Amino acid sequence: MGLALKAEDISKQYRLGQVGTGTISHDLNRFWHQIRGKENPYLKIGEANDRSQKGVSEYVWSLKDINFEIEQGDAVGIIGKNGAGKSTLLKLLSKVTKPTTGKIFTKGRIASLLEVGTGFHPEMTGRENVFLNGAILGMTRKEISRKFDEIVDFSGVERYIDTPVKRYSSGMYVRLAFAVAAHLESEILIVDEVLAVGDNEFQKKCLGKMDQVNQGEGRTVLFVSHNMGTISSLCKSTILLKQGNLIGYGPTANIISDYLRVNESGVGEIVEAGPVDVSKKVKIRAARILNNHLQIASEIDNAHKAFIEIEFEVLKEGKGYDISFSLEHIEYGPIFGSCYKDTKLEAYDSFIFTKGLHRFRVELPMQYLRGGTYYVSVSSVIPKLEGLDHLKQDLEFNILDTVSPVIITTEGRLGSILPVLNWNEI
Repeated sequence: MGLALKAEDISKQYRLGQVGTGTISHDLNRFWHQIRGKENPYLKIGEANDRSQKGVSEYVWSLKDINFEIEQGDAVGIIGKNGAGKSTLLKLLSKVTKPTTGKIFTKGRIASLLEVGTGFHPEMTGRENVFLNGAILGMTRKEISRKFDEIVDFSGVERYIDTPVKRYSSGMYVRLAFAVAAHLESEILIVDEVLAVGDNEFQKKCLGKMDQVNQGEGRTVLFVSHNMGTISSLCKSTILLKQGNLIGYGPTANIISDYLRVNESGVGEIVEAGPVDVSKKVKIRAARILNNHLQIASEIDNAHKAFIEIEFEVLKEGKGYDISFSLEHIEYGPIFGSCYKDTKLEAYDSFIFTKGLHRFRVELPMQYLRGGTYYVSVSSVIPKLEGLDHLKQDLEFNILDTVSPVIITTEGRLGSILPVLNWNEI
């Protein structure tokens, strides 16, 4: 069918703390090199866009030497951690900004939705903004009028269409903005993950529309998302970015696997060595997250099994000891907790922990867990609170959505309806 988009050695450089390309002296220096037929001197400097480290250069490369081709009618996902360059790439492809180096070739009209309310004027009504935003995206007034009722019906904000959009919620903003972009008869639709603002019903509606645009109408779709399940269902191929570099481009399943592998942000475990407090009866030694291959991981996906492994040392043999952990979501707070006593029931009171090192492995109920950042805290529970110990630092890990989790509709915490988790000593 031919190419819809082609990126040829594109890079984007930014100067920290500055708007534009820099100072007058820098611009004169660039011009002096240009008339002498020499390379821009500022292209030779700069650092990768690594937010976790303090840099020494005032220049950073948000993207560096990106090359790819997208065929007409393809649905392509773009994934990577925050700061990888995803949004910058979409802005370049949408021609919102120019690349520092390289060229971009496009065929056909582009409709893009990069940020909530892009192209909306807060003082104007929803009706007026539909015409304004449509014009910005390249639609004629006649075309907008013909599609107006369809746009408003899709957005679900008909009751407020003559209200100034400054009174809209962020969800209403994105509903109307997506409706305009999706109904433009463009050859290429580019969408950043603004859909996270909408509710589940509207997200499904948007994804269905993008699938219709791609499969039914044969238009090209580029979609940025952190939800691996959405990327898997919508996109046949995916681009993986890391710190401004293109790490991979190919079948979505393979690229998601690569994403899990290359984006390990930590070792996925906490080990507490050091001296032993003689007053304690139990010492928590380590906690780690294991993936379905029983490898230590700081990022896992909810389509596969995952485990918490706890290692502790019994300093004084006794009965009634217990080891427990709690799971907390960074946004929603405590999710559930579990302890070894859960699996012992009546026989637990007479169970004796022998002196020495013990290790337990507990399978997480992944079918109930949605994507996000989680924390695990581990502690010992001793009768009369004597010799209590706990992990000094919470164990942090990330879960990626590759399947939709089971929705909990009952009141109360997840722990109130979970089956007893199985603690296995290894």
